[in-house]
Amino acid sequence: VLNYINAFPNNDKVLVAVPILLPSERTLSAHLTILLQNGFSRMVVNNEVLRIEDYLNELPSEAKKNNKKGATSGRTITPYLLLIDRFSINKTDEENNHRIADSIKTAFEEGDGACIVEVVGKEKREFSHRFELDGIAFEEPNPHFFSFNSPYGACKTCEGFGQVLGIDPDLVFPNKTLSVFEDAIAPWKGEKMSEYKNTLVKNGIKFNFPIHRPINELTKKELELLWNGNQYFHGLSEFFKMVESQTHKIQYRVMLSRYRGRTTCPDCKGSRIRKDAQYVKINDANLPELLDLPIKNLIPFFETLKLDKTEQQIAKTILIEIKNRLQFMNQVGLGYLHLNRPSSTLSGGETQRIQLTRSLGSNLTSSLYILDEPSVGLHPRDTKQLINVLLRLRDLGNTVIVVEHEEEMMRAADHIVDMGPFAGTLGGEVVFEGDYKKLSSDKKSLTTRYLNGELKIELPAHRRKPLRWLELKGCRQNNLKNINVRIPLNTLTVVSGVSGSGKTTLIKQIFYPALQQLLNGAGDKPGNFDQLVGDTSAIKFVEMVDQNPLGKSSRSNPVTYIKAYDEIRELFANQPGAKSKGMQPRHFSFNVEGGRCETCKGDGEVLIEMQFLADIHLTCEDCGGKRFKQEVLDVQYKNKNISDVLNLTVDEAMLFFADNKSITERIRPMQQVGLGYVALGQSSSTLSGGEAQRVKLASFLGKGQANEPGLFIFDEPTTGLHFHDIQKLLTAFDALINAGHSIVVVEHNIDVIKYADWLIDLGPEGGDEGGYLLHSQTPELLLAVKESYTAKFLKEKLSR
Repeated sequence: VLNYINAFPNNDKVLVAVPILLPSERTLSAHLTILLQNGFSRMVVNNEVLRIEDYLNELPSEAKKNNKKGATSGRTITPYLLLIDRFSINKTDEENNHRIADSIKTAFEEGDGACIVEVVGKEKREFSHRFELDGIAFEEPNPHFFSFNSPYGACKTCEGFGQVLGIDPDLVFPNKTLSVFEDAIAPWKGEKMSEYKNTLVKNGIKFNFPIHRPINELTKKELELLWNGNQYFHGLSEFFKMVESQTHKIQYRVMLSRYRGRTTCPDCKGSRIRKDAQYVKINDANLPELLDLPIKNLIPFFETLKLDKTEQQIAKTILIEIKNRLQFMNQVGLGYLHLNRPSSTLSGGETQRIQLTRSLGSNLTSSLYILDEPSVGLHPRDTKQLINVLLRLRDLGNTVIVVEHEEEMMRAADHIVDMGPFAGTLGGEVVFEGDYKKLSSDKKSLTTRYLNGELKIELPAHRRKPLRWLELKGCRQNNLKNINVRIPLNTLTVVSGVSGSGKTTLIKQIFYPALQQLLNGAGDKPGNFDQLVGDTSAIKFVEMVDQNPLGKSSRSNPVTYIKAYDEIRELFANQPGAKSKGMQPRHFSFNVEGGRCETCKGDGEVLIEMQFLADIHLTCEDCGGKRFKQEVLDVQYKNKNISDVLNLTVDEAMLFFADNKSITERIRPMQQVGLGYVALGQSSSTLSGGEAQRVKLASFLGKGQANEPGLFIFDEPTTGLHFHDIQKLLTAFDALINAGHSIVVVEHNIDVIKYADWLIDLGPEGGDEGGYLLHSQTPELLLAVKESYTAKFLKEKLSR
């Protein structure tokens, strides 16, 4: 404003004024009196400068009538101006310039962000630093303004969830392979409601609506027309408004409840961010539009971002951080992800790599990084990218320690420490220490014997031929390209493909919930697909064997989960010492009152809360960490009490209970899946995800021959497994299939892939370039599929 004024010649006269904003609770005369008390003495009325005091004495009655509403909230803009200052221009007088600047500042404060400058006899101009346009006042942007986790930035309609309770399109169109003519619109069936459908069918020709085309083939514009309607027919939105207006009738309430569900928020369109935050754009793109791009497409946006000199200076540091983090995400094989992808839909491997990116983005040097199984959920192709990232970390001057079973990671290591020779009580020794070349010639290490081919996971003696099938039709959730997938029964079926190719979407988001709903009549809502067909009567139940903990309680443990503890408690209750004291099986449980130590409630330790410091876990002084009362510990079987037995490993327990078939039969599956080193009473919170998954597998194996055939789904079951343990896992899979079950495994491990009876390969890439069905046949036939990355690594494995 000062520059504008000084652009005029010296000695020009200038007035600085602001509109008088009248608070809603005051009269004009009261407000002018307050302005007078605040030191202002003049005002402008009809282009004439008057003293406020004189004007108050002769205040015309029409002053109150001329008030009109303006954009400023809670105030009325009057037709009068408050004169802030008047002066003559003198560019060389610094003191005069300071005075003008102070007057301008006062004007903006009094005018609520606006002021009027009049160069007398020449020009009049209004200035404003309000954040507004076309009469709309906007919020000043800040970081919270763009965050859906903040009440300030979250969409007001859905409160930042992206979904609201409304009419669910998937319930309105339950079978999207049907057309409007074939009754695809479920609520428009029946004698009365079919009038809406008939109106559309009769008039559709007038606006070229495809009444015979399946719903899943309609364009976005045609679907919107179906919801919004036009002059020829009432759309679905108007139909449901009619239904809502009739909810005093029970039949309409029932109808409305039938089609209600979670739907995309109409205001934020699922972006979760408040609507006015989407008006803020950089290079014509708002934040939700950027978050909807795959990371690999987002990188070029920031690389080619055009900013002026001021903007470049402001954004310099921010852009460096953004580019670094996006590059790391891309380098660890997550370039196909969208930044707004809900974390609940990510696989375990994707989650771990995002955590890794957070650490890598800090660009620390002289630091020690410890990574636990970073290749979890990674296709062999993506593992190479991860190795390059870790080598880059090392080259920055950091030390990187990796706990890993992946062969490629071992080959890339500068130094290898091999622990063994076996697991549990048979392990705990450093078997080898040195580089990879020396490891491959070492003869003590079990790892070496697999690496040099002395031991190997053999191909199956024969592949089971599928006789019965389930088929998913029209799968198009996330990046799936409307594919049809056949899944054989009574076989080991492996689903493979690079990270982000659509495996988790196909199996966990579509197949599992769809089969659950079919068998149980309830369950989570499946992703977008048309239908599940096939020999569904051949499956009686479906189990998702994931890597979630066995239980939330600190007292949950493997022996309880596999139902062996019931037999052990029964055995101790039958001992003479227990009978003489009237003890029952419940006295040998640390989950209920009776025999457990009541000081620690059967935990074996006492929690001391330290308020501002980390809580301390101390061994219970009363039971010494044994979790039971002394009278219970006095009862022994083969010179061991119940606490001693719970501390036995599975392998030790098999020898200890060798003469008790009912107990060994329960425990043996744990040994079969490679968990012989786990203690019977070990807290489930100390088990890795892969160990928890194998305990669940053991519990199913322990149930013996199946009365009813089921389908088991395993997600990355080789997580944390050595070659030797993978061999045991495959043997356990065979036992389940021989018992009449079917198994579907989502897996990247080539040894498991080559062992499959049936292989489903998705790809070729991740994200938008994935989601295609590349192969659905035996593993050997995949080698002919040139687009498949899995084929290249499978060929290499088979050639060895």
